[in-house]
Amino acid sequence: MFVCETGINASSDQRPHASVSVERIMPSIALIAAFLEQIAPARLAEPWDNVGLLLGDRNQKADRVMTCLTVTPTTVAEAIQQEATLIVTHHPMPFHAVKRITTDTAVGRLLGDLIAARVAVYSAHTAYDSAEVGVNQRLAIGMGLRGIAPLIPHPDGQGAGRFGWLVEPVTLRELADRLKRFLAIERLQMAGDPSQSVRTVAIACGAADEFLDAARQNHCDAIVIGETRFHTCLDAEANGIGLLMPGHFASERFAMDAMAEVLAKKFPEAKIWASRLERDPLRWG
Repeated sequence: MFVCETGINASSDQRPHASVSVERIMPSIALIAAFLEQIAPARLAEPWDNVGLLLGDRNQKADRVMTCLTVTPTTVAEAIQQEATLIVTHHPMPFHAVKRITTDTAVGRLLGDLIAARVAVYSAHTAYDSAEVGVNQRLAIGMGLRGIAPLIPHPDGQGAGRFGWLVEPVTLRELADRLKRFLAIERLQMAGDPSQSVRTVAIACGAADEFLDAARQNHCDAIVIGETRFHTCLDAEANGIGLLMPGHFASERFAMDAMAEVLAKKFPEAKIWASRLERDPLRWG
């Protein structure tokens, strides 16, 4: 005996003909949340983070799912207009504890609109940053690094950030050009001598000042970081570590496009897309 996809028992000599349509079951929010937990386990998240299903009914069907970097008025409006039932965002919403949900605050207005439209919110954030197929791993692969390993390892063999080595050394400027091509951006910020030789590279997406010490301890020649403080740039320069900063948005948003592709492949019954309207809030003057 076997169970065909329609859930009806049939004997081996009564298999459905190839022309028979097979009913596909629409995934629930709980099912998608469970899959996201598999690829970005919550145990990888930083202690201060807020990850998982943050808003909504896990038993609701997830027929339309949108990924984005951040829950903003723009992405909320897009999700509602496109009748999404789930937003998979990188940055949590809410992030900090909320005592009141009123229209007096921006957070309250966004949460109110999402609740009224029955749009759920899931965030993996730092768990996805550190995941085996997460943001930093994707950045490291995109930069062409070999021997990729966690920059700050955990006891289970996984960890935060990444570092690896290049087959052939390049200059810091050449590494910057490679990063711009991978992220499809025109500009980035650089600290250090553009002509310095780079062989070992650290990766830390988003705002990640704390990874500079780990890059130094792992003898990295350069570090790719989303954004950082002025004094971190001075510290890196003083230690001979080149610093490439494509921006917080650019260093992470590409991975939410990838997340949409992964989810669409896993759940073909649902309509899944990356936000088409989300933009980097920072502009060059």
